[in-house]
Amino acid sequence: MTMEQWKQPFFNEKMPACALRDGMLSFCLVDESGEGKAYGGLKYEVFDSAGQPYKGHLNGDGFARVDGHCRGPVVLVFDAEFETKGTFYSTLQAREKYPLPITELQVRAEQTQFSDPTGKRTGLSHSRQNGDQFYQVEVSDFVRHIAHLPPVAPSPHRPQRHALKMMADLSFGPPQPTLFGVVLFPNNHTVLEVRPLRALRPMLSTQDDFCALNLYQLALFASLSYCSFGQVPPEKPQDEVRFPLDPSVGNLFAEQLAGHQEAWRVDPEQTQRFYPLYEEVPYSRRFEILPFDPALYPQNRPELGDQQEHPARSHFFDDEKDGTDTQAFITHHDEVILIAVRGTASAADGLRDANAHQVHFAEGVGKAHDGFYQAYRAVRKFVLRYLDQFHTGQRIVMCGHSLGGAIALLLAEGLRRIPDANYNILLYTYGAPRAADSAFTAGASTLVHHRIVNHNDPVPSVPAPWMNTTAKLWIPGAVTLFSAPTAGGLLFAAGLVRIGGNPYQHHGEQQHFMPIMLPDGTHSSVLWKPGCESIEEAGRNRALQVQGDMPDREGLIRQLVQYKQHFMTASYIPAAWATLRRWQQAVDSNGPLVTQREFDLLDHALATMRKQLQDKRRELTRHRPANDRTYAYHEPLNAEIDRLNSSRERLQTLRWRRLEARDIYGSHAHSVTLQPCLKRWFRHRENQTRTQIASIPPATQSELGRAQPLDIDSIQ
Repeated sequence: MTMEQWKQPFFNEKMPACALRDGMLSFCLVDESGEGKAYGGLKYEVFDSAGQPYKGHLNGDGFARVDGHCRGPVVLVFDAEFETKGTFYSTLQAREKYPLPITELQVRAEQTQFSDPTGKRTGLSHSRQNGDQFYQVEVSDFVRHIAHLPPVAPSPHRPQRHALKMMADLSFGPPQPTLFGVVLFPNNHTVLEVRPLRALRPMLSTQDDFCALNLYQLALFASLSYCSFGQVPPEKPQDEVRFPLDPSVGNLFAEQLAGHQEAWRVDPEQTQRFYPLYEEVPYSRRFEILPFDPALYPQNRPELGDQQEHPARSHFFDDEKDGTDTQAFITHHDEVILIAVRGTASAADGLRDANAHQVHFAEGVGKAHDGFYQAYRAVRKFVLRYLDQFHTGQRIVMCGHSLGGAIALLLAEGLRRIPDANYNILLYTYGAPRAADSAFTAGASTLVHHRIVNHNDPVPSVPAPWMNTTAKLWIPGAVTLFSAPTAGGLLFAAGLVRIGGNPYQHHGEQQHFMPIMLPDGTHSSVLWKPGCESIEEAGRNRALQVQGDMPDREGLIRQLVQYKQHFMTASYIPAAWATLRRWQQAVDSNGPLVTQREFDLLDHALATMRKQLQDKRRELTRHRPANDRTYAYHEPLNAEIDRLNSSRERLQTLRWRRLEARDIYGSHAHSVTLQPCLKRWFRHRENQTRTQIASIPPATQSELGRAQPLDIDSIQ
């Protein structure tokens, strides 16, 4: 049928809209179960072909009938503002920055559920049979402002957009500058199935205590911090923004999770699927990416030029242009503000020098690595601006890998020290180097920091403690020690001794992945708290032995950061996943955290380390200068031998330790959303491994070759 044939029954050449008021139609809003009660009493407006409005309320079954409108199609809208004060929604409507235009329809849709737990449209609703027309619609179809709403889900039963455009072209319909709504045709009963407004939200524990849930989830977010934000256009947007790039920060939060899609990719070269544990929440309680709507928010207007705000500028920090090459992202919901710091990933400038100079940590006490401190200062203003706008008492959960972990530590302590801010911070870092001296570590003792170290990751051993506050040098003998280590030796002898100033020192409670081999020949690991430095120094030694001699510091650092045990997708994430599965199985079976065989393997490794320390002490004693009774190596070596003895005692407790749900899931241990979340997670075959103890998924060859580099000095 042509446009002229369609118009003939209703219009003539003298009249753009038919004045005859004998039209009739009815419609019903239903959820995916086919019930209309969720929308009962909802206020609607219908605009006929002459622009005349008809207002009313749906009955208790979500049904309405309109009689006497001008002959022809009508436009249906549900744009009434949500008006209940003192609710979570009213706080979003009233917030100072980016108040949200939340409608009553949105609130109702957030209270409905999907028929298919995956969130996919079924197309099989029995309500289709109850009407002349059937549409699967979105909240965004009926409201004026849609920038804060999710992207439209594909469906074969979408209302035809050309019908709305046709009415606009004919110059009738509602008087608004931009036509919106759904076109209904006369003498028909139309069933409108509204897609639930539900989103997926990665679960994060807000408790201080370490838990396997956060270990795994934050490993994924630390890796995601290496991705771009993915906004199109990236700068100076005019009327809308999109996030098509997968993986990217914007795509994950604004597209996939907002659209109830279970995303798993956090690295462009990733092939293994590592799904976060997602809880389904009302859409407004998701991790938010701010809307972009120049008509609604003056700060979004393109004419502001360099001062224009848009999502990439609010959520994503990239300091490549200013020299520190620091990158971070931030987002939030009503309980958590999430910050992930990447640090530097570019080796374009190379290592500028061999300096590990320390500078005063102005926001607290002690001294910090100069380059790390500069990066922290660069990102601090960005984070504070976001917190000033959206922090309402949430727990601030931070994470970072490699150098990003060092920067995240300084940022966490800097935020914690702000007077009267009352920021409650929880920090997880992965393979982070030492960021500051012992005075800083003591001053930050109340900061909750869980420091994750892979057994063979050499990066946590740098900067070495002896790299002092003033000298650009290698201490005498250090080059020889590092470039030609004795077989099986530990690189700690110089590392435990300082030359001047306070030594570099790690902060936080160490959680260590100790590798083991299972009876079937696959690899796994045991996560525990050894409480000693030797293991980290051994990781550096092992990396050098594998990679070859490198006497100059620039080559050393380059080797260390490209060692495969430092990678996220090839090392830390698989080990975190295996730990989560191991702990889940231990709780399910009410068994110990380690078997007797595993204990014997770990105990043998620690006994070997202890012997190496003792051998090194005897060697140093033989070469002690005459008349030197205070040879500096003895005291730190003796202290480390004592710490290794304590570590073996800690290991003993693992044989008897029984885990509880709180050890795994933290503050979510007794949440009503936990079981649905686990059911969703276990639907994926990758999470269904049920060996005696979960093995670590082997990395693919492409992932083994992908470095997450730490350029320890190029940011100075």
